[in-house]
Amino acid sequence: MTPRKPLYVLITLITALAGGGIFVLLHLPLPWLLGPMIAVLIGSNLRKQVYTWPGQIRNTGMIIVGYTIGLSLTGSALNQIAFQLPSMLLMTTLLLLFCAGIAVIVSKISGTNYKTILLGSIPGGLTQMLVLAEESEDINLTVVTVIQVVRLMMIIICVPLLIYSPLFPSHAGGGENTPLMVESAAGWGGLFPNILYFGVACTVSGIVGQKINFPTAYLLGPAIITAILQISGLQGPALPDILINAAQLMIGVYVGLLLDPRKLNNKLLTLSLAVGSGAVLIAGAYGLSLLFAYLDSVSSATALLSLAPGGMDQMSLIAHEVGADLPTVAGYQLFRTFFIFFAVPPLFKLIFRGKKSKTATIS
Repeated sequence: MTPRKPLYVLITLITALAGGGIFVLLHLPLPWLLGPMIAVLIGSNLRKQVYTWPGQIRNTGMIIVGYTIGLSLTGSALNQIAFQLPSMLLMTTLLLLFCAGIAVIVSKISGTNYKTILLGSIPGGLTQMLVLAEESEDINLTVVTVIQVVRLMMIIICVPLLIYSPLFPSHAGGGENTPLMVESAAGWGGLFPNILYFGVACTVSGIVGQKINFPTAYLLGPAIITAILQISGLQGPALPDILINAAQLMIGVYVGLLLDPRKLNNKLLTLSLAVGSGAVLIAGAYGLSLLFAYLDSVSSATALLSLAPGGMDQMSLIAHEVGADLPTVAGYQLFRTFFIFFAVPPLFKLIFRGKKSKTATIS
């Protein structure tokens, strides 16, 4: 660590707190996720050299969110998710086909090769898509990164605004009784001693998951181990709001620092493509959410958050804020994460390897 790094972390933290405070004063949605994210994005693009955010802090936020997701994955909630597996497969497949269609159009308009646009459009984890891009030939890694990050940021910003718009008559999504929505009646004292057991288990599961290349390990590891411990009979205490807000800030700052437009060669074209494809993808997710809400009789907010092509941590935090059905949202996001992680990379390599062999044979 350089001598000035603690100072830079402090500057980043102060900027994030200022952004969150402004969002609170303006009564904007998700103030401690969106406020820090936007404030740090602006600040870092003005003075990039004085902003930094250690990955360990972001991972801590992910562990907290993973724990809260695990609290909602009770035995009854998991049974409910199991009954929805056919619907999950249908909706995930439709969403991925829609993404593939968007990639075809954007590729033809921009002149960028289809493989690059496709990897930028698939709503998987950012790290996973970048690893796949690095392992593939003829991929513009910068374009993939920018499209993925811009899409994620648009979803984090636009989905809450959409849910709070007149298109959604009620903000409540039927998840009022999920553990995230329950205040800890005993305050901080009510956390102990059980929070110590869960804290150690969640941290270890995140670290081990990362070492074995588990997808979004610092989120899914704690979520899974928390659910297992709860089903085994150990009751997990609900976290105070200040810890949930802190987790949002930790993640929001990290996302805000991901995007650096100065690294793009053709900024206007790439950003325009990223914003355009992101907007179409959000519109498509909204259309699919209407179908989902009709078929499964869930609230419109729950349907949109379940299908929104963002990260499970951000969508779960938004579900918490608007009172959506968190087990359903987490279940759909979790299913898509695993589906993309296990099914997309081999399919991607198989399809394009086949196309490459066919082209070589013809030539």
